[in-house]
This record gives sequence, structure tokens and C-alpha cells, in this order.
Amino acid sequence: MNPARVMIVEDDRVVARDIRTQVSRMGHSVVGMTGSGEEAVTLAAAEQPDLVLMDIRLEGEMDGIEAAQRIRSKNRIPVVFLTAYGNEQIMHRASLTEPFGYLLKPFEEPQMRTVIQMALYKREAENRVRLGEKRYAATLVSIADGVISTDGEACINFMNPAAEKLTDWPSDEAIGRNLGDVFVVVDEETRIPLENPAIRALTSGGSAPRRSVLISRGGSEVLIEERCSPVENEGAIAGAVLVFTDQTQKRAVAEALERAQNDLAHVARLTLMGELTAAIAHEVNQPLMAMVTNAGTCLQWLERETPDIGRARAAVERVIRDGRRAGEVVRSIHALATRSPSARTLLDLNVVTLEALSLIRGELRRGEVKVLVELAKQLPLIAGDRVQIQQVLLNLIVNAMDSMLPREPENRLLTIISVCEDDMVQVGVVDTGTGVDDAIRDRIFEALFTTKTNGLGMGLSISRSIVELHGGRLSMRSRQSGGSEFWITLPAERESGS
Repeated sequence: MNPARVMIVEDDRVVARDIRTQVSRMGHSVVGMTGSGEEAVTLAAAEQPDLVLMDIRLEGEMDGIEAAQRIRSKNRIPVVFLTAYGNEQIMHRASLTEPFGYLLKPFEEPQMRTVIQMALYKREAENRVRLGEKRYAATLVSIADGVISTDGEACINFMNPAAEKLTDWPSDEAIGRNLGDVFVVVDEETRIPLENPAIRALTSGGSAPRRSVLISRGGSEVLIEERCSPVENEGAIAGAVLVFTDQTQKRAVAEALERAQNDLAHVARLTLMGELTAAIAHEVNQPLMAMVTNAGTCLQWLERETPDIGRARAAVERVIRDGRRAGEVVRSIHALATRSPSARTLLDLNVVTLEALSLIRGELRRGEVKVLVELAKQLPLIAGDRVQIQQVLLNLIVNAMDSMLPREPENRLLTIISVCEDDMVQVGVVDTGTGVDDAIRDRIFEALFTTKTNGLGMGLSISRSIVELHGGRLSMRSRQSGGSEFWITLPAERESGS
């Protein structure tokens, strides 16, 4: 039993001291002692004990029963009565205060221990019930659905604010009335009055949701969906709970959505060409920027007092490589748009990943992004288009880098992981960036959707299309420590003869 804070109300000082000694031996603390009913009420309010041991006969005008009544009504503190009198009249008065136990004088310590333990257990149970009731009431008050509960005679005993608003009946006026007087519904099409839903629940045990028109007290009409369920108590139906929802806005939204879908079907055809143009612009931008950078580097080496021909040649070779890559990207995008077969070869995904990293190593260095590579050994080969797979990896790496730029340089870490699991090869691009907000997580793979100021919103859309054309999937999940993980999952190529 956990230690409790106990208050003793006993006008016999000798008995009071003896009780205090026994209570202390049990491991509890005595937070106050008095022999007056008036003082007991004040002391209980100030000390807020866990339990009050209350003598029924006290000094002054207020006896223990009246003091207990006031303490319970104001502070909800449990009271155990101490009395040498057990006549029926006293016990009846005492029972009206909802006592947590009785101790008849003279009593032994084991009796007191048992009564106190039971009182404290009952107090905990009462607190749990009261907390549950508060949560239940707070939930019903806060929800947007109308909620009405009735007793076994279909008379209302509770209404939440939403129900008051929809029916135009204040709760204090509706409680005690039959549900049929307050909740008046008719058929949406025929306008025929419908049966009281509580009667259905009380007699037949509830039914499926139905749609109807609610006629409020003021005569206004609201399209609703309602459902009434019985409340059972020890196998018998003791009441019903009716829940109903305003469907007016939902219907308006559904009609607007239907119109929008028709309009979007037309718009989609018009924007297809625009999406393809945006995709080409997005994907070709990287090699073009690399070409410009390498060309500028070449000029710097040539404009030196003693031109560095070797380094200039290397820069020009990178320009040629990036130019060829731009052409391959255009070819890849065209194949993707037309769903035509691409050039598939057997690829080591580790090698493709390292090649993609080498293409963007300069940007990562300028962005002060640390790179950690954790590639599995001896990955099985995949069948795929090298350029397209590199496009996906470059898109994911660039996005990861952009998401980490708002962080301090020491907090920018890009991790590239490869694994093989269940005949599927996976590459993960993990960052420590700002992450993806839950509100837009389902939209990040949509074409033309972007969170970047200068973004086109095509990178992830194209990447997912490429991965799916390779028989795989592209997925994303947020990290608890911050940042995001994007995973490319592709089927491993079966060995010939297997």
C-alpha cells in the first residue's frame, strides 16, 4: 500500500494521539488533527489530504456527518467515520455523505489498516472513473458530430454543443424530453417522417447508418447522416447514443469534385506537353551547368601567364562528357515519355552509385556536405539503363544536399547505403536536412509539385517513373532524428540457368 496523507478529526485528544500513532506505524503521514467540525472543513481545504478519519460526535455545533458532507462536496476527499454509536438513524445520515468506510470504537490496528487500505483503493478507483468521465465529456464536447444520449425510455439525458447547434435546441431545454420531440427527421426524397432512431436502437439493437433531412426547431433543414446504437448494462438495454453528421458541405464538395475531375481530364491533355518540356529542362540543367563550369575552368587554365594545357584539356574533356550526357538525358526522357524500351544492360548498382557520386562530388564539396558511403559487398546485378538510374541517384542526392543547406556545415551528412534483401537490391540516400512535412508527404512525387523557390517539381516524379519502369519502387520515410531517407528498390537479375 502506498503511503497516504491522512487527516484526523477526533475531539478526544487521547484517542486522537493513539490513532496518529497507529496511522504512522502503517507508513502514512498525519497532515493535520482537530476536534472541531468547522476547523476540519477549513483544514481539509488547506491540506488536501488523501483521507480523513472523522469522529461523528465532535465539539461545537457541527458534527462529523455535516463536516464530512461539506468536505466531500467541496474537495471530493474520502472520509472514514469513527464512531462508538451504531444506531440506525446515525448510520442513515452518515450514508448520505457517501463515506468510504466505518470504524466502530474501540477498534484494533488491523481493523484500521484494512479499512484505510480499502478506502484508499476505492479513492483511486473513483479518481480513475472521474478522469474517464471528464475525458469522455471533453471528447463529446469538442467533436464536430452531433451526439445525443437517451435513457431506456428514449428521453434525452445528454447533448453536446454540435447537437444543440444542428437541432437548434439548448441542452437545458432538451434534457428530459423524448428524442422524437427534439430530433425530427424526414426522408430526403419522399419527405416522409422517419422513425425515432432511439426507438429503433432500444427495440431492435441499432441499425446501419442512414441519410436523412433534419428539421431544426427553427424550421431550417440540414442533410445529415445518423447512426443510433444501444447502450447495454448487464445484458439489458439501458439507453441509446445517437451520432449524426452534417452532410451539406460533403455533398457540395463531392459535386464540386466531380466538376473538377471533368475539367482536369481536359487540362491534363493540355499540360502533357508542358510537363515533358519541364522534365527535359530539369534533367538537362545539371549537365549544362557542369559544361558551363568546366568551360570556365578551361579558360582560367588557358589565361594563365603560362597556360596549363594539361588541365585545360581535362576540363574540355569534361565538357565533352557532359555534352554527351545531356544528349543521353534527352534520349532517356523521350523514352520515358513514350514508354519505349530503353537500353538495358546488366549493372552493378554499387558502381552506378559511385559514378553518380563522382559526377556531383564538386557540388557536394562546395556545399560543405560530408559523405559517408556504406555499400554492401558483392551485390547481385540488375538489368537497367545506366543513364536513367544515374538520373534518379543524382536527383535524390541534389535534393538531399538542398535540404541540408539550412543546417550548419558540421550537421550536413549525406549517407549512401546499398543492401540486398529478398532478391531485391536497394540503394538508400539518407540526409540530415529539414525533412518532409507530414502535410505534403503524399504529394512530393506529383509532377510539378515543389517546395523549392526555383524548382520545377519534376525531379521526384521522373525518378519514380524511371524506377517503376525498371520494375522497382521509390519510397521515402522521415527520420526521427531529423532528415529523410529515400530508397530505390530494384529487382536483382536472376543468374542464367538458376
